[in-house]
Amino acid sequence: MKKSIFLLIVIFLCSFVSFAQTSQNRNFPRGSTDGTTERNMDIRGIDIPNVDIRITRPESGGEVAFSLQVLLLLTILSLAPSILILTTCFLRFSIVLDFIKRALSLQQVPPTSVLNGIALFMTLFVMWPVFSQIYTKSFKPLGEGQISIEQAYREAEKPLKTFMMSQMNTSTGIDYLGTFTSLAKIDKVETLNDIPLYVMIPSYILHELTVAFKIGIILYIPFIVIDMVVASILMSMGMMMLPPVQISMPFKLMLFVLVDGWGLLTQQLFASVMQNLGF
Repeated sequence: MKKSIFLLIVIFLCSFVSFAQTSQNRNFPRGSTDGTTERNMDIRGIDIPNVDIRITRPESGGEVAFSLQVLLLLTILSLAPSILILTTCFLRFSIVLDFIKRALSLQQVPPTSVLNGIALFMTLFVMWPVFSQIYTKSFKPLGEGQISIEQAYREAEKPLKTFMMSQMNTSTGIDYLGTFTSLAKIDKVETLNDIPLYVMIPSYILHELTVAFKIGIILYIPFIVIDMVVASILMSMGMMMLPPVQISMPFKLMLFVLVDGWGLLTQQLFASVMQNLGF
């Protein structure tokens, strides 16, 4: 009986102490307000748009043609990087820059991504007038609804054909355009519009590869001479176990820097392209 009374007294005291602490800490710290679980109606949530994708059957031939045009446009956009690389002077610039890196016996410096970036911005500098004509005569009227997709394609290929044809007017020793024209069985070519793009593009690619390799061979000659001189000196001194590249690479770098190699290289690359454009 005494234990039960003692237990009740202890429970009563504990309840009293917890109630006192709760009442004391109700507005702790001072000046704070009581919390509430009611939602403030002035606060708006994030508006999430409703995305609806519907697939329906075409009801007319116009809808079928439009769907095919959209599919063709998406295909062209997926191939756009390759098309831009192969139909501009990027191919020539990137190959020549890689040649000069190998001629200097450099393995990691500058990285390939840096050389491709240099070639890309040099290409933008040279091709900017062509891109401006394509935007003005093709993309802008198409966006404003003045011309159709087919007309936009025709207007876009004209400046590109003019550029590629101007580069292939130089004498490379091989008439790639004539070769592909005969393979395509196109007998009569009077104007530039008579040459389709599927004939012009491969001819231009092979022409650019030929020109780039010619420039690379010319760049290789002075550095090969330095390698041969260093190798002969090492052999005459009996240092046949020492790699000649370790000795010749500093001399090639000094020669390249002293003659302002990067400046001369970029100027000649610009001249090789822009002199055919009439600049």
